[in-house]
This record gives sequence, C-alpha cells and structure tokens, in this order.
Amino acid sequence: MIESKGKIKIKTRITELFGIERPIVQGGMMWIAGAELASAVANAGGIGFMAALAFPDAESLRAEIKRCKIMTEKPFGINLTFLPTLRPPDYPAYIRVCIEEGVKFIETAGQNPEKYMDQIKSGGIKVVHKCTSVRHAVKAEKIGCDVISIDGFEAAGHPGEDDVTSLILIPLTRDALRIPIIASGGFADGRGLVAALGLGADGINMGTRFVATKEAPVHENIKQALINHSELDTRLIMRSMRNTERVMHNKAVDKVLEIEGRGNMRIEDIVPFVSGLVGKQMLDCGDIEKGTIAAGQSMGFIRDIPTCKELLDRIMEQAEDIIKEIGRKIV
Repeated sequence: MIESKGKIKIKTRITELFGIERPIVQGGMMWIAGAELASAVANAGGIGFMAALAFPDAESLRAEIKRCKIMTEKPFGINLTFLPTLRPPDYPAYIRVCIEEGVKFIETAGQNPEKYMDQIKSGGIKVVHKCTSVRHAVKAEKIGCDVISIDGFEAAGHPGEDDVTSLILIPLTRDALRIPIIASGGFADGRGLVAALGLGADGINMGTRFVATKEAPVHENIKQALINHSELDTRLIMRSMRNTERVMHNKAVDKVLEIEGRGNMRIEDIVPFVSGLVGKQMLDCGDIEKGTIAAGQSMGFIRDIPTCKELLDRIMEQAEDIIKEIGRKIV
C-alpha cells in the first residue's frame, strides 16, 4: 500500500511484520553483519540481521545482541545458517540465547530449518527463510516459516543451481505462496525497490550494496574494489560440486577455476582460497587478491560509500520519484 500525503510512504506486509518504516532488509553476511551495521540499518528505518556464526559460541552472540541493543532501540534480527558439516555448531544454544535476549526475528539459510522450528517458535520468533527456488520456498511455507527471502541468480554467495534470475523468480514465488516475500539478488537502489514491489515482493534484501557503506566493518580496499568493479566482474566457483558461489573476480578466483577445470576436484584442493577464515582476513586487512569474497552483480550500481541512512534515504527518494512519474503516465 502506498500512502501519499506530500511524501510517499510505502507500507507492505514486511514493514508491518517487522515494525519498520522502510521495506529494506540487510542480509546476515558472515563476518560483516554485526552490531555496527545492523544497528545503523535499523536506525535508518530498515532492518538488519546479524550473522550468528561469526561468533564462536552462543555467549559471544549474546554479548553482540546486547551491544546492538545499546546502539538501537529499533528491531533487528539474527541470521542462522545451517551448514552440512561433521562438527555442527551448537544451534540450539544460539537459538536459546536469541529467545532469552528477546530477539523477535531469525533469518535461516542453508539447509532446511525444520528440525529447529519448534524451538524457535517456542520463543515467539518469526522465521525468515532464504531460498533459491520456488520448490524450496513452498516447502519452507509448509513447515511454518513466516517470510521467504527469495534469492535470484544475480545474488552474492550461494544462488543455487537453477540459474533463475530475480525477474522470473520473484513473481513465480509470489504466485506460489501466501506468506510475505523479500526479493534478494541484484538490488541496490530505488529502481530495484519499485521493480521488486511490482513483481510481487513485499520488500528487498541487500547484501553487496551494504558492504560499501561507512558502517560496514570492512577494510576500505574492499569497499573501493566494489566501486571499481562492474556487473561483469563476478565469477561462479564450485559449480562442479553443485555448491555454486558468486564471488568477486580476482587472481585467487582464477586459481580456483583452474583447479576446477582439471576435473576430479576435492574441496581440500581449494580450501586455501575459499575458507571462511581467509575471507575474514581479506575483509580485515584489505588484500583483495588473497582469497574469495562473495559479491553480487549489483556491484555495477555501486559508485560511492554512503552511511546507511544516506543510502536508505536515497533509495526511498528515488522510489518516490519513480512512483510519482508512473502516476503521471497513467491516463
């Protein structure tokens, strides 16, 4: 719903569910989405999700939640990514901390969260599940998720194996579900917000665009690299393992693709380039050639490093101008 009294106000099921002013979500990016970024997005009228697994244990997450509460009185959430591993994190402990600290929103990603849903729901927490296909979104709604964040092929990180872009995936997901959906993959400005709403989404999720903000705890070299690279400067790695990841093009990525091209690749062959710890070192130290870093095709839209408030103000102003212009064109 769009209310117009001078300024246009966009109200959707997402703004109402989260209790936010603007239908803009900051995704739970590993090593990046902590209290600084999530609180800045919240204070700018959107909602940010902090990455739980960036913290070594549940009590470390508790401390970050408390820190975020000091930095904002507005809603924020926690991302929990369920990964296939021989030594899984203590997910129930992370969930328990979220419940005890009064967190109202958890974004789940990776594997099916069904085994944890009862515990999450026992704390009155709403669940946003990230999906890369309509079939997974339908399943997520069936097991009780409250919102679907649907990732188009343009997205950073793991966009799935179907290679369906946001332009197709968003309306197909809208047709298949009753619950609200958040559009993710390729969004960075007001044009994308209006387009997503037109395609049936209730809001947008941004990851790459938020990395290039002043509050993101990322080395300046990485932020400048996002400005200097274009939409053509991402690559897809680990396709041979059906664990596709979209990353920023660099020398390390070329090495990974070379190893994949030889055939019979094992994950051990590329760990020195793709491990999470190497990625963290890149973000901290600014060596853009050291390893791989997730980045979406929305890099093509990034031309500056604003504060989160400046960015969200700009997106909403641009969206307002577009909506008004569309109104003038309707006869």
